[in-house]
Amino acid sequence: MDMPVNVPIDDPDADTEWNDILRKHGIIPEKPPSPTPIIEEAFANARDRAHENRLDDKNLDQLDELEDDEDEEFLEQYRKQRMAELSAISRASVFNQVYPIQKPDYSRDVTDASNHAFVLVHLTSSLGTNTESRLLKELWRELARKYGDIKFCEMKADMCVEDYPDKNTPTILVYHNGDIKRQIITLRELAGSKTGIQDLEKLLIDIGALKGNDSRVLRLALPSEDLSTAGRKSMPSTSSTEDDEWA
Repeated sequence: MDMPVNVPIDDPDADTEWNDILRKHGIIPEKPPSPTPIIEEAFANARDRAHENRLDDKNLDQLDELEDDEDEEFLEQYRKQRMAELSAISRASVFNQVYPIQKPDYSRDVTDASNHAFVLVHLTSSLGTNTESRLLKELWRELARKYGDIKFCEMKADMCVEDYPDKNTPTILVYHNGDIKRQIITLRELAGSKTGIQDLEKLLIDIGALKGNDSRVLRLALPSEDLSTAGRKSMPSTSSTEDDEWA
């Protein structure tokens, strides 16, 4: 009967001729591939994307200032592309305000309207004492002015759904192509009572209402546009709400 042979192995991970022989005969496992090439490729891709997108946060005046640093033909092509994007946004910006909704008009003003643009409905507190709901009302108006190609609506929750729990407000309903795509009950999954414009802009990007490279998002917010700071100063903390199903 053959007895097992103990093969001396100093370091199974070392790159030695002896270890190569052992791996060939299946005595020690093959070395896992080095992560270095993968990491280097990821860094290279990140550098390439950063270079390709280096002008995404520039407005037209800033693009003019780059004439000495960028290829003239490329810069002119990018300027035309940016102007076309701004023109398209301008043509689509037909809302620019928060629309109060009545239940008899809901189908027309929300469901049907979502076949032409994203429609977001804020179901507000019926009591008017909900801290998060008061905060979202202010942010809703700022978003409506900034993103006129998206329709922002508002309706008291109990007018939409009878006996809707006030603790579930504010509720955000997202409609597109005639269907409800997402519902957010309270601001808990955003930033609670600290929710600001940037949190809602991220939501708009996540649902596809905005593109990630939209110049309106990338543009540095003016003091009057950043309600997150104001909201944090003026709105007291609210107690946590239960994430019950709305019905």
